[in-house]
Amino acid sequence: MYAGKIVFAQLVDHLPMHSFRRCVIRYRGAHKQKSFSCLDQYLCMAFAQLTYRESLRDIEACLRAQESKLYHMGIRGRVSRSTLADANERRDWRIHADFAQALIGIARRLYVDDAFDVDLASTVYALDATTIDLCLTLFPWTPFQRSKAAVKLHTLLDLRGSIPAFIHITSARWHDSWVFDELTPEPGAFYVMDRGYIDFVRLHRLTQHAAFFVVRARANLRFRRLYSQPADRQTGVICDQTIVATGQHSATAYPDKLRRIKYRDPETTNTFVFLTNNFTLSALTIARLYKCRWQVELFFKWIKQHLRIKRFFGTSENAVKTQVWIAVSVYLLVAIVKKRLDIKASLYTILQVLSVTVFEKTTLMQVFSEAEHTEENHPTHNQLNLFG
Repeated sequence: MYAGKIVFAQLVDHLPMHSFRRCVIRYRGAHKQKSFSCLDQYLCMAFAQLTYRESLRDIEACLRAQESKLYHMGIRGRVSRSTLADANERRDWRIHADFAQALIGIARRLYVDDAFDVDLASTVYALDATTIDLCLTLFPWTPFQRSKAAVKLHTLLDLRGSIPAFIHITSARWHDSWVFDELTPEPGAFYVMDRGYIDFVRLHRLTQHAAFFVVRARANLRFRRLYSQPADRQTGVICDQTIVATGQHSATAYPDKLRRIKYRDPETTNTFVFLTNNFTLSALTIARLYKCRWQVELFFKWIKQHLRIKRFFGTSENAVKTQVWIAVSVYLLVAIVKKRLDIKASLYTILQVLSVTVFEKTTLMQVFSEAEHTEENHPTHNQLNLFG
């Protein structure tokens, strides 16, 4: 009979606690805190994410029902909804943001050799944003429309492993292209974006940093064709042109040459026009890179369905950002465990299994070996799957 740690504690063992302690010290998270530490707060909120808790009262009731196991989970303080609410309200959300960045570094190293649909040695990022709707009465600090509030989650997704390399939380009124001001371009990397990110000043900044972009062109783009490359229409490529922008603003903002590719998808018969500053890859490869951008849409749908980021436990900006960043770190933790233990089950299945086994005393490998067997017999074709 297994007499070791409970499942939740085994998960926590995969967290870099030295990084967490540094984050707490950096933002003085332990200042005047004696009975309920930042780690207690993090573990309680991570438990809520893993077990689909709906409120602070829900968290308190479930954890107090297992009070004898809290010490083994790593929770040393007494759990109460008022204490947890105060922690979410007052303790700097950047503690959990920086800790999530540490987990991002670990996860990206684990998934660096994963392949995706395009055989390319360079790093490929999909950049996009999603809006999380809120009630204006409860969240007046982030107005969006006359009767609605919202926050926007800007995400730079590494397409190898669907790992978010960068996340920035803003008001929903924040324009998508402004996120470039928060990014440090990576030389040689590809940034794949929709047309909402067309800002020629900022796109030219990517070119100056030796980074590449693939972005869908707007219909009103004014340009002059310099010359055309041969295009194989059987592949869907209609034209492959070298152009310069001639618009009053765009010509000044982006003085260099651009590549314009017109492509018709053979499966949907939809026509797309792409702009890129890469003149080496084939036109079909550029089109396939843009198609891979759909992974970031799947990422947004997945986290909204399976993590607690649509219903918040607090109404302040600090509480909302704390909950979102802890949700992201739980996603990363599960992705890290999946890769380290070579678990074949999907991320959805892993989370579902963890939600009912966190208090059990059994090894993670045994828990997930049974889950893999179950998933093979009962595939869930309608679920959004990440990591296979």
